Amino acid sequence: MGLFERYLSVWVGLCILAGVVLGNLFPPLFQAIAAVEVAHVNLVVAVLIWVMIYPMMVQVDFAAITDIGNKPRGLALTLVINWLIKPFTMAALGWLFFRVFFTGLVDPQTANEYIAGMILLGVAPCTAMVFVWSQLTKGDANYTLVQVSVNDIIMVFAFAPIAAFLLGVSDIAVPWETLLLSVVLYVLLPLVAGALTRRRLERDTRDHHELADFLAAVKPWSVVGLLATVVLLFGFQAEKIIDQPMVIGLIAVPLLIQTYGIFAIAYGAAKALKLPHSIAAPACMIGTSNFFELAVAVAISLFGLNSGAALATVVGVLVEVPVMLSLVYFANRTRHWFAAPAA
Repeated sequence: MGLFERYLSVWVGLCILAGVVLGNLFPPLFQAIAAVEVAHVNLVVAVLIWVMIYPMMVQVDFAAITDIGNKPRGLALTLVINWLIKPFTMAALGWLFFRVFFTGLVDPQTANEYIAGMILLGVAPCTAMVFVWSQLTKGDANYTLVQVSVNDIIMVFAFAPIAAFLLGVSDIAVPWETLLLSVVLYVLLPLVAGALTRRRLERDTRDHHELADFLAAVKPWSVVGLLATVVLLFGFQAEKIIDQPMVIGLIAVPLLIQTYGIFAIAYGAAKALKLPHSIAAPACMIGTSNFFELAVAVAISLFGLNSGAALATVVGVLVEVPVMLSLVYFANRTRHWFAAPAA
């Protein structure tokens, strides 16, 4: 494990601090970067995420993907967590905290908007960052790709009905441009680039040493991309973090409980199902993390840029990276709980 990966939590903490400081010192710079977007997808962040997941896409062996149908339990676990559990627990936690525990701290209208933002996060399973979490937990690259791809297909059809049901809105508008562009940028393009790279590296060698050397060279860039993304995300919201620390803290409480709770349910189920760790860890990460670009875009389109719903989705972005890193650490420390992958 390299220096970056060994002390990743330290680097992320420093990058969070750097993002907040720089965002407050140079707000016009971060506003200019934030404005570089298409269909609510920030292209600078998209490039950094692309840098993060490209090395994992090079690891995908298309010849091995056909064998995944022989071990469907990991895929089934991801689908149950994402579509039958997570959206409803997020709605329940939002209601519990902002309708019961925090009722004297937030007015009812704003509380409803916070709950709506959290629901949108809960209905949007992760697409891009999960490749990073999978790589950090030494997950099966082929299996992770299939899990993400199946969830993306389901999301096209299930996101709007579930979100509409939980929000009580019959005519929810899904920003299809955001959804489709995100899938293309975060899955399709890096997958094609990874496949072409792998084919080129394997063409003239049989022992795959060129592939291994290439992966060793590009792997550190995944962490560099992650750290740069953290700086930008916290820089974008630096002024809100300073101006509304109590509100952000209130929203973060149920989001933290949701994230750790869903992971505990998924991880316990994975252990009960006797999944190998290389499948269990990515499956749980997909069920735990969120497709925050989509959630933010829908919140803005439904409730407005300055709404409580939009703020709640942004807090989800801020919470996700450090929390997911803590879960990566936990998953790696508990690898021995799981069976070794079948030969």
